[in-house]
Amino acid sequence: MKEKEYLEYLEYLKGFGSKPGLLRIKELLRRLGNPEEKLNVIHIAGTNGKGSILAMLSSVLTAHGKNVGVYTSPAVFDYRERFTVKGKMITKKALGEYFSVIRQACDEMTAEGFEQPTAFEAETALAFLYFYEKKANPVLIETGMGGKEDATNVVSSPILTIFASIGEDHMEFLGSTLSAIAKEKAGILKEDVPAVSSVQREEVVEVLKAEAKKRKVRLTFADRDRLTEKPGKKPRFDYETGRDCYKNITLSLLGSWQYENAMTVLEALSELRKQGMEFSDAIIRDALKHTVWPGRMEKIASRPDVYIDGAHNLPAAKELAKTVSQYFTNRQIIYIIGVLKDKDYEGLVEQTVPYAEAVITVKCPDNPRALDSYTLAQCVSRYHSRVMNTDSVEEAVEMAYLLAGNRKDVMILAFGSLSYLGRLKRVIEKERK
Repeated sequence: MKEKEYLEYLEYLKGFGSKPGLLRIKELLRRLGNPEEKLNVIHIAGTNGKGSILAMLSSVLTAHGKNVGVYTSPAVFDYRERFTVKGKMITKKALGEYFSVIRQACDEMTAEGFEQPTAFEAETALAFLYFYEKKANPVLIETGMGGKEDATNVVSSPILTIFASIGEDHMEFLGSTLSAIAKEKAGILKEDVPAVSSVQREEVVEVLKAEAKKRKVRLTFADRDRLTEKPGKKPRFDYETGRDCYKNITLSLLGSWQYENAMTVLEALSELRKQGMEFSDAIIRDALKHTVWPGRMEKIASRPDVYIDGAHNLPAAKELAKTVSQYFTNRQIIYIIGVLKDKDYEGLVEQTVPYAEAVITVKCPDNPRALDSYTLAQCVSRYHSRVMNTDSVEEAVEMAYLLAGNRKDVMILAFGSLSYLGRLKRVIEKERK
């Protein structure tokens, strides 16, 4: 397939929506030779922080010479970001070739009376096949929105399971309480496969411990009491696991939540050491210091400074507010916000806008779930007196630059749904030129 063809095929598959369950993906992978069973998979679930944990862990493993495969979603700037080996995106040519194989298998399934696989199931199957043929080892797989019924949970014997922070999100699919959501996410636990978890709320801890006990899983939690923060412009700390003591860790990723993500990564490395993997503490420090994760408190421009962040739900908004109050106390901040209508956007607004000088709202383009900018602006106006709604990302960027003027103490912070940040970055790059 050419690029246009596989993008059209993806749009066709998206028409089937999101459907929980593993029957379709199992049948699809069976026809492809079950590549997922021939990989050393590290499976990552959670609500917030999955991407950062994945990025840091991938950076460390790659720095140690491993041929790391990474499957993540959603993409921020380029669809091919979702499939990488040793930090390199899959080529357009290879993507077209693999989608041709996937489409043929899907067509054979439907011709024989099986249900059509969804877009996410097709992408997940493609990732497993690609990593197998590229001899990726290990492979880091991020769940979609769930756990037990998520297509990625087709992996029967991962080498490690990781839980990022679990919070209230996708409640229409995962459950109406935090405990129910945690139990769904815990569905990726496998018997006798060790697991590590980020710092969690008490309800989540209870669920994860109970589910781990059922499956005879050794479960380790990151622990703030074993973290020693150090002063600096970036997150810097010492951390002790039950086995190792990591000294003078500096993170390139800004955000108060990155401490907990990094602790989780260090616990994961200590667990992998128990399995026989060897790591250099010096290489770990260097890899974490230079880890990059697009769209997470990422600085994309200067004069004025422009940051983008994918804080799209209430837990992420709370952490973003902490980061702003910790690292940008002497700055006047102009917000650009775009969100999806099925999120707790009022909670997100309430947590973040007290730190803004002005707020610009925008509708995420090309997304049927996007909240219109006028409704969002009305919501913001209940918490902030200076708010403007715009009709496009281009207009939002132009207005932000006009408000910033030539003031040296001003910065622009665009956040919310990842679905619009890619376009915003391209608009700003064009604006700078």
